[in-house]
Amino acid sequence: MLYLFVGLLAVLVAWAILTFNRLVRLRNQSRTAWADIDVQLTRRHDLVPMLVESVKAYAGHEKALLENVASLRAQAMTLKSPQQLGQVESALEQGLGRIMMLQEAYPDLKANQNFAQLQASLVEVEDHLQYARRFYNGAVRDLNDGIQRFPASLVANMFGFTAAEFFHAGDNARVAPKVEGIA
Repeated sequence: MLYLFVGLLAVLVAWAILTFNRLVRLRNQSRTAWADIDVQLTRRHDLVPMLVESVKAYAGHEKALLENVASLRAQAMTLKSPQQLGQVESALEQGLGRIMMLQEAYPDLKANQNFAQLQASLVEVEDHLQYARRFYNGAVRDLNDGIQRFPASLVANMFGFTAAEFFHAGDNARVAPKVEGIA
């Protein structure tokens, strides 16, 4: 009887250790995925001032749009919460879309090599960012599933594992950008 109890206890301890290690791996995977998003957002944030300056020379009367994009960039650089950052980044993405659409109204801007290079870099960053967001949300889903499933939830609660936030696009991200007031 003692051997049965010791054997059962050993199995239970082994299960708890394996579950703990799996949860640690999932938590680290979601943190790594968030760091990947952060890298892409930093790249985007580095491109924004150069893009704004490039456009200012050609579209000076689009001052409100350019100031709004610069303001959103500054705000996004201070946020850490995936949900809040997702909302600000969606607005920034819309503003950048409007800036890109300005090239249709300003042929000189469209022909500007610097603007074209910045635009290509931004498109590349957006592609990487889209992939990083999907990967992050998948990692968060796996972590949250692992934390919430019984009996793993017992180990998760015992060791303080908490659910992570998904990166959500804001409601305005679902609307195509419009350029207003272009001559």
